[in-house]
Amino acid sequence: MHVKYREYFYFCSMIKKKAKIIILIIAGLGLVLGGVAAGMYYSIKSNAVAQAGEIYLPTGSTYGDLLESFSTGDIRLKNLKRFDRVACILDSEQSVRPGYYRVTEGMDYLEVARLFQRGWQTPVRVTFNNVRLLPQLAGKIGGQIEADSAMLSSVFMNDTIPPYYGFRKEEFIGMFIPNTYEMYWTVTPTGFLDRMKREYDNFWNEEREMKRTRTGLTRNEVMTIASITYEETQKADEMSRVAGVYMNRLKIGMILQADPTLKFAVGDFSIKRVLDIHKTVDSPYNTYMYAGLPPGPIYMPSVKAIDAVLDYEAHSYYYFCAREDFSGYHNFARTLPEHNRNAARYHAELNRRGIR
Repeated sequence: MHVKYREYFYFCSMIKKKAKIIILIIAGLGLVLGGVAAGMYYSIKSNAVAQAGEIYLPTGSTYGDLLESFSTGDIRLKNLKRFDRVACILDSEQSVRPGYYRVTEGMDYLEVARLFQRGWQTPVRVTFNNVRLLPQLAGKIGGQIEADSAMLSSVFMNDTIPPYYGFRKEEFIGMFIPNTYEMYWTVTPTGFLDRMKREYDNFWNEEREMKRTRTGLTRNEVMTIASITYEETQKADEMSRVAGVYMNRLKIGMILQADPTLKFAVGDFSIKRVLDIHKTVDSPYNTYMYAGLPPGPIYMPSVKAIDAVLDYEAHSYYYFCAREDFSGYHNFARTLPEHNRNAARYHAELNRRGIR
């Protein structure tokens, strides 16, 4: 064989041998990398939660605070170092977000890390009712979200806030419809107010607006009568009748003479028996002294009380008085003499029981 051909075949055989070696090296690297990838995947996607629970991360919390919570709080992870490695890959230690979180059984390390990195909070349920004054509302809300009662009260009582939402300050308590709402624990005071305004607008749906129009009342007037009605009776089946009495009085220009407004005017809500001296306090909330409705609600009325005003009972009663059996119900009257007889029986029972 010619020398030139021998050299050619030798060169080709060497190339083939080196190609095999390269292929084997690449295959080996592929197996190693595949093993590493499989290990990483297992680290990331394996079950991370040893004990499910909840955690509150206040505004300003750091990644270190989160790790400490895993060590001392309700939640336990199977491998905190593994979580730390996954969190570092996601750069979570630089972007932990405050909030209320629930870590549930079966979550993997990637899911747990992303929960706090992306701020996937669990909503909290915020409930309020039976509130008379805005600071009292702030106290109730302050225990359910991150903002404390002092912070909430300072916003609620700021004179510039009610006009922003379309209310006078005397009317502002009427914007809060008592209910249970889902929201994030980190909601700000103004964020809370924004939500309440949306809920208020949603509450006044087309059906309620049609009923309100038929009554001839504004929304604030409905809320004000509802607040007085709610203070007069806790009996849902009697609310529309009580509201009807006040509507009858308003229609003929008769003073309301509502005892609950006197308690509000005096500022003493513990009064069990309204006396003549209470009727002398000079206040726009004194409905024994001033005709028409007071400037705004004297209480946060229940939804039942609001709807009772919108569906007030059409009747010819102008008076009512608590029943002497203290059942919580009332005796209704069309005339003053009839009412005086009802009132005399009730006052006699008050005296017998020593209620002053």
